[in-house]
Amino acid sequence: MENRIFNLINQIDITTISDSRISLLLPLCDYIQTKVKQKTEANLIFICTHNSRRSQLSQMWAKVIADFYGIDIKTFSGGTEITACNERTIESFKRMGFIIHNPGGQNPHYELIYHPHKPSLLFFSKIYDDAPNPKENFAAILTCTDADENCPFIEGAEKRISLPYEDPKAFDDTAYEAKLYDERSIQIATEMKYVFSRLLG
Repeated sequence: MENRIFNLINQIDITTISDSRISLLLPLCDYIQTKVKQKTEANLIFICTHNSRRSQLSQMWAKVIADFYGIDIKTFSGGTEITACNERTIESFKRMGFIIHNPGGQNPHYELIYHPHKPSLLFFSKIYDDAPNPKENFAAILTCTDADENCPFIEGAEKRISLPYEDPKAFDDTAYEAKLYDERSIQIATEMKYVFSRLLG
């Protein structure tokens, strides 16, 4: 498991990221770099409307890749509505090599395992200011345009960063479903690798 995920991260080519996307990533790089220099905790909350796809992928990849580089941060996610982490997101995580435990229920609190010697990660759909998310001293990263437009003010956020991703939901129940979910997952992983690898440069 560890080798499969970390080998995948090793194989990711950050040179494929366009200049326009890099310009969106730089504020996130700067925020984390400032926290690292100050030796203070960096808290990132990834926000999209339903907290079911893009924000969940971003939260998990940011934490896993930060750990890959030995950078200590805390990642969270939330939405403007509570639904449940979409089952297609879960299946994409599994295809990437993660182990997922599903306790069942209407809004399952999934457990994601990515390393035998690191704590598992818990994720579920929640409003962006629900527990266990921090109430202050965090960066709010908006991963969809809808959340960006409907959350003009996020209380407690030190920094607000717009980082929208196209929604793989558009391909639900089509022949391209798995392909597009995995493409979005890899895109997010690639961009998180750029962010955290840049901190070491």
